[in-house]
Amino acid sequence: MTLTQVDVLSGLAEVLEEVSGVPADKVVREAAFENDLEVDSLTMVEVVVACEERFGVRIPDEALENLRTVGDAVDFITAAGVSA
Repeated sequence: MTLTQVDVLSGLAEVLEEVSGVPADKVVREAAFENDLEVDSLTMVEVVVACEERFGVRIPDEALENLRTVGDAVDFITAAGVSA
């Protein structure tokens, strides 16, 4: 299964809403997890675990520190899905 950026963005919006209560309409590529969506580091770990399960990708800890915006996460998950 090929992950498209649209699919990943939509899935990530659902994950964020489920895990942290962020309204799906606020989950846009430009949104910063910490500043715009108020996702703290502990919640981000939950989001990562949910994304790994949902998209069948591995997001290593060292990659996590580079995922500052929704767009960063979408790009990473899309690329990881291609190589999985």
